[in-house]
Amino acid sequence: MKSAHATLSNFRQAPRKMRMVANAVRGKKVTDVLVNLDFVAKKASLPIKNLILSALANAKALDIPTENLIVKTIQVNGGKIMYRRRPAARGSAHPIRKRTSAIFVELAESPVIKSKVHKVRKEKSVSTLKTL
Repeated sequence: MKSAHATLSNFRQAPRKMRMVANAVRGKKVTDVLVNLDFVAKKASLPIKNLILSALANAKALDIPTENLIVKTIQVNGGKIMYRRRPAARGSAHPIRKRTSAIFVELAESPVIKSKVHKVRKEKSVSTLKTL
């Protein structure tokens, strides 16, 4: 099974917030995901959509048919943390951690699900009771 992937490093949003959108996307068809991300009211939806489009372009470059692609893997890990200081009482300072995200997306062809053929049973005709 062929696959294509794309990565985004050090995106300036916390991984915890990015994972909410990533979890909603995982395992779904790419065509459905691209439509749904337009209506997600989160800042993370646009970079994830662009990353999926990038992986889709990589799939086209590898001559993978794009009709049946699904989001096989999407991982959101912590990137570099920028440390800042906030002034506090009596000349002290409190740390501020500005977190970044590293995102990995892998698209793969969806496995062909064989439809189960249901055997149609011939139902026995119900005999009506004769009343005496």
